[in-house]
Amino acid sequence: QVQLVESGGGLVQAGDSLRLSCAASRRTGSNYVMGWFRQAPGKEREFVAAISRGGGDTDYADSVKDRFTISRDNAKNTVYLQMNSLKPGDTAVYYCAAAIGLFTRTTLRVEDDYNYWGQGTQVTVSA
Repeated sequence: QVQLVESGGGLVQAGDSLRLSCAASRRTGSNYVMGWFRQAPGKEREFVAAISRGGGDTDYADSVKDRFTISRDNAKNTVYLQMNSLKPGDTAVYYCAAAIGLFTRTTLRVEDDYNYWGQGTQVTVSA
């Protein structure tokens, strides 16, 4: 069992930056693919970014590419999401997720592939 705790959300203005963190309760380094998802009010939860077990591969939703950066520090069992040039459309609850298993891809976009989820952290971007 892995527990994930997100932090770093808040209220910012358009154009500002935030860094989200996701701390895992146990070692995730070489075992888990990690991802970030978000859910805006009245919308389905959607993929944001993912990072491979070793950190060498990353994947981003088109809507955040070139603005967001996912990274991981396996020594600290922590995954980060650096969010720059934030827009009001980025307002959502952001969730961290971990996936363990055998996959044909090094990163994952599908929610059902993830086994563990955090409780989420709110990000609100004002115009």
